[in-house]
Amino acid sequence: MGKRMLCFYSLLLAAFLLLVSGCTPSGTEGDSGGNANQKNPSGDLTPLKKKTTVVIAEDGAASGAGFYIAKEKGYFADYNIEVKFAQFANSDDMLPALAAGEVDIAGGVSTASFFNAIAQGIDVKIIADKGHNVKGKSYFSFVIGKDKQGEIKEYADFKGKRIAISTKDGVDDYIFEQMIAHGGLTREEVKFVLMPDFGSMMAAVNNGTVDAALQIEPFITQGEKKGLHVRFGDTTDYAPEAQIAMVLASPQFVNEEKEVSLRFMTAYLKGVRDYNDAFMNGKNKAEIIQIMTKHTALKDEKMWENVFVTGLNPDGQMYVKDIKKQYDMYKANGAIRGTIDLDQAIDPSLAAEAVKIIGGYETNK
Repeated sequence: MGKRMLCFYSLLLAAFLLLVSGCTPSGTEGDSGGNANQKNPSGDLTPLKKKTTVVIAEDGAASGAGFYIAKEKGYFADYNIEVKFAQFANSDDMLPALAAGEVDIAGGVSTASFFNAIAQGIDVKIIADKGHNVKGKSYFSFVIGKDKQGEIKEYADFKGKRIAISTKDGVDDYIFEQMIAHGGLTREEVKFVLMPDFGSMMAAVNNGTVDAALQIEPFITQGEKKGLHVRFGDTTDYAPEAQIAMVLASPQFVNEEKEVSLRFMTAYLKGVRDYNDAFMNGKNKAEIIQIMTKHTALKDEKMWENVFVTGLNPDGQMYVKDIKKQYDMYKANGAIRGTIDLDQAIDPSLAAEAVKIIGGYETNK
């Protein structure tokens, strides 16, 4: 074969290979590792073949940040998931709807009534973190009156004091008990004042009706700015791994809709990671604050720069031991009727599987 013909065939082969490689899709259905393109915009899991609606019971709490950010940033849409938010008057109405599959996902807190519902046959799954305190910057912590600073200097000084707590036999009560034990006190040595409304707590602390209150953001920061109270210590001083809120799921959503639930969790964690990037590392903070003001009751963007925000684990990990510790406290106080297998109720496997797909948060930074 002559040199000219050899050169011709070489050029023809090269052109053919270039054409083939240019027509090969970078992400195909079922491919979990391809690059992002129109057919696979997430760059990891392919979208669902049919648009699927996921109903989330969420009332605009700041701890729902992962849901809001994933929605606004298009992470759910990347998987062909449409989310709809539903509100319930109380958890007594929400839990049966969740167990029946009328609601797929919900935010919940640990209370005796929550565990009692599970003990009575309402099947829900606890699947991811939705709120914990950041060390030294607790969003759920005690405040005292400004005029009490001279007499309440350490936790032992709460002896004989009137302390407002929003819930009995709930996570608030649990934190209250951890605090007084840290101060070397017993419940009999302090005065527990049940006060369900956080707004009323600010006035009660200011006018001296109570000496202290277990308060929550943004009321803590708002009260400080108005001179109504001051922060006292930090919850992580005595409850460093308290699980405040949790992502709950219907058993059908987790067990029977695995393709949907895995994609939902993956999108949710992407939203949580953007939240951590913004509030813990200052990345794209203005954008995330705009999303938070849109979906929560706190509409003041400047206030978002000052409040101690809810801690959200970027890998969805929960303080499982603490959830069990809270349950044990309610049980010891006689508030739990019956028994439940917490190892069955708590299921972190979905979040763990999502992390395998998108990698651990630290490795992605």
